[in-house]
Amino acid sequence: MFAATVLTLFPEMFPGPLGMSLAGRALAEGKWSLGAVNIRDHGLGRHRQVDDTPFGGGAGMVLRPDVLKAAVAAAEPAGRPVLCLTPRGAPLRQAMVRGWAEGPGLVLVCGRYEGMDQRAIDACGMIEVSLCDAVLSGGELAALAVLDACVRLLPGVMGGADSAMEESFSAGLLEYPQYTRPATWDGHPVPAELLSGNHARIEEWRRDQAEKATRERRPELWTEFLENAESGLAQGSQLAYTTRSKRIDR
Repeated sequence: MFAATVLTLFPEMFPGPLGMSLAGRALAEGKWSLGAVNIRDHGLGRHRQVDDTPFGGGAGMVLRPDVLKAAVAAAEPAGRPVLCLTPRGAPLRQAMVRGWAEGPGLVLVCGRYEGMDQRAIDACGMIEVSLCDAVLSGGELAALAVLDACVRLLPGVMGGADSAMEESFSAGLLEYPQYTRPATWDGHPVPAELLSGNHARIEEWRRDQAEKATRERRPELWTEFLENAESGLAQGSQLAYTTRSKRIDR
């Protein structure tokens, strides 16, 4: 079973939204587990101090390495990756999420203040991960997002396996646009291809729309997608794309 342990100064933030919808139902059904541990339980002295002023000066406070190491050890990672949620980390990617979802679980360390002592990050072998190019008040919101992304990929959580395969990033492309009833709304009709009943035509339209969205909105993903296709590293539907990609102006 996928087991998640969150180390935080605000354990009351969990499960939060993870206790609702698909993740919440899966949690109640025992498809995964979640524990929230207060880092302050491992604080020092009478006041359970967890931070101190930064060497070299500067504003704010830094979480102490001895406190963090004790908190991680108490979480008993036992083979689970230990993530450090920080804007300094590598950008979160779907491939990372998929790999973690296939493993035994995660330990997620949520920073606060001016961050964590680097020595604790190194000593505990933490994987530094960033949710986005923005600074949040702490790592808790990022931890919620990482866990939501992982849990929805666990067996039996989503209604159908095909849902995950057709989403954004699953094949290196953004997802195509979706439509539902009514067929015409506010003067705007659903694309004719989706009403044709021709599955090959529908698939081609969706593919073209996914390529267009990726090319226009995420040019770095588009370049990566083309490189993967041309190098033979692409999988599944990407392989069929190799010859078509050569006639598209980069």
